[in-house]
Amino acid sequence: MHSAAPSTHRPGSRASGAARVLVRLLLLTLAALTLLLPVRAAAPELTSFELSRAEDGLHLDYSVNFELPRGAEEALGKAVPLYFIAEAEVFRSRWYWRDKRVASASRSWRIVFQPLTFTYRVTFAGISQSYSSRAEAFAAIRRGVHWKIAEPGQLEDGASHYVEFSFRLDNSLLPRPMQIGIGDTPDWALAVERVQRVD
Repeated sequence: MHSAAPSTHRPGSRASGAARVLVRLLLLTLAALTLLLPVRAAAPELTSFELSRAEDGLHLDYSVNFELPRGAEEALGKAVPLYFIAEAEVFRSRWYWRDKRVASASRSWRIVFQPLTFTYRVTFAGISQSYSSRAEAFAAIRRGVHWKIAEPGQLEDGASHYVEFSFRLDNSLLPRPMQIGIGDTPDWALAVERVQRVD
């Protein structure tokens, strides 16, 4: 009578195998859920910001790097005009009272996709220009060069001044029905700010 061959099956190995399968399934499920989550656009950032004083006043050079949030991206693709605004306010510091605003300047852009010609039309200071690519169109919006934000007489000699700057997607100019429900939702939020002293 032959004796039975010793079993190579270790106690608990079946349970540990099931646990490994369960862990793999859990990891695959988490990966799938991650892919389904909405991708949020990277926060806009000022890649350059420089103030310079000259005989004719105070000038600002800046560059903003940004991606359109999802809601704005979809709207632009459907030929809905988007509006961007840059604002700069110049303040004189006062120790005895609130700082005094001595100058302010703003500029705005309108961009719209034209599906018939597959071009982007950008309007700035009443002048419109068409661009064959989206990158070229947004390049015209992202930068400000030698922008005069204060006259020379508005800056007092010997006083301390600083500039509050903002650049944002202006949702208040969207068609009225689209403004309902937008509020400050991430799908439509695009803004960057900077405060800098004037040397």
